[in-house]
Amino acid sequence: MSSTLKNTSIKSLFILFKKSLSGENADYTSGSIRKAIFLLSIPMILEMCMESVFAVVDIFFVGRIGKDAVATVALTESVLTLVYSVAIGLSMAATAIVARRIGEKNPEEASKSAMQAILISLVMTVIISITGFLLAPNILEVMGAPKEVVETGASYTRIIFGGSIVIMMLYLINGIFRGAGNASIAMWSLWVANGLNIILCPLLIHYYGVKGAAMATTIGRGAGVCFQLYHLFKGSGALHLLRKYFTPDWEIISGLLKIAWTGTAQFIIGSASWIALARIIAAFNDTSIIAGYQVAIRILLFFLLPAWGLSNATATLVGQNLGAKQPQRAEQSVWKTAKYNAIFMAFVSLLFLIASKPIVDFMNPDPSVQNVAIEVLHIVTAGYIFYGVGMVLMNAFNGAGDTVTPTVISLFCFWAFQVPIAYLMAIPLKIGPRGVFFAIIIAETAVTIVSFIIFRRGNWKKVKV
Repeated sequence: MSSTLKNTSIKSLFILFKKSLSGENADYTSGSIRKAIFLLSIPMILEMCMESVFAVVDIFFVGRIGKDAVATVALTESVLTLVYSVAIGLSMAATAIVARRIGEKNPEEASKSAMQAILISLVMTVIISITGFLLAPNILEVMGAPKEVVETGASYTRIIFGGSIVIMMLYLINGIFRGAGNASIAMWSLWVANGLNIILCPLLIHYYGVKGAAMATTIGRGAGVCFQLYHLFKGSGALHLLRKYFTPDWEIISGLLKIAWTGTAQFIIGSASWIALARIIAAFNDTSIIAGYQVAIRILLFFLLPAWGLSNATATLVGQNLGAKQPQRAEQSVWKTAKYNAIFMAFVSLLFLIASKPIVDFMNPDPSVQNVAIEVLHIVTAGYIFYGVGMVLMNAFNGAGDTVTPTVISLFCFWAFQVPIAYLMAIPLKIGPRGVFFAIIIAETAVTIVSFIIFRRGNWKKVKV
């Protein structure tokens, strides 16, 4: 009897897993919340895994060139997080508004809002691409890169920033699909992009050096964007973009920008704090410390982004259920997702405690780089459970269209705690790079505690978008 029940459960789980990847329409405003989280989170987790693979693949292959190449990629990515912030902020606005319209059973307005978000991103990308392309060497110099890194790495930075349109579009359109509840299309676009990047990266690095890594990444992401656009204009799921939606609708654009600018500020605040931490690390003028820290951050992100994928399900569930006038169901979705994320992050923490050395060794063969990376992993992952809960709560605010609250929380916790404490411990108190690592735990724990207190008040349920 028990064997039959077990087989039935496994079969049901497999059917759900298959459905989550199929892109079938589902109503997330009724039925089992646990099932809704599963259907949304599986493709979102796989999507985030693929996003993290971009960074890991580059570091893996570039690490075979040398420390200067690793430093180039690391410092460029540190500044590129500002571009990610703009993309994520706009994506956040699109997710919130599209989810709300889908919850209200108004797919036409959801599709129209999606197109308006794409128009905004095109304008922003022109400015970012031209600026980054022209100022590539200056960007590396500002980040404290040694002269030899600037000389060899400027071409990498120039290509990455020049092709930032594919970064913007990839993030934005995936946010649109997530808001519509069609997370599988977002996932498959990252699989397409990553598959091509993995194939091209070693080939182009062989012929063009570190510049080849930038070429491979840009081409891969571009293929992912083409995949997304095909499904948007084809009409996969609830969304279907039409030519008439291409005309600017200033009311919708205003609504998107109102959410997007604070969403962008939220991530710029967080991203800028990471840039500040990288600059403090660079002040020690030791390439091994710079490379070791950045290798560890890439590994951390590789395991952190799946948790972001799970927490992204919260934004969709909150947005759609608020649109359906079910705030209590929205809140229940948040608490259930937070519990699942905490369990996942506890597992990752244990993994790093027992297997950090082979993981780091796989990423970089240099012993001096490995020593720093292992220490970062051991210290930072001590707060991983807090991170898991905190990111769910922050995404709940964003999914409701309340991007102001998490922006204020980020400003307070990162710039009143993280950066000052990192600098104080690392340099005046002479603790060294370890002071930066401990500051990360302090700030992320503060984010979770403050978010929990504010979330319980329930004002996010009253936000109109």
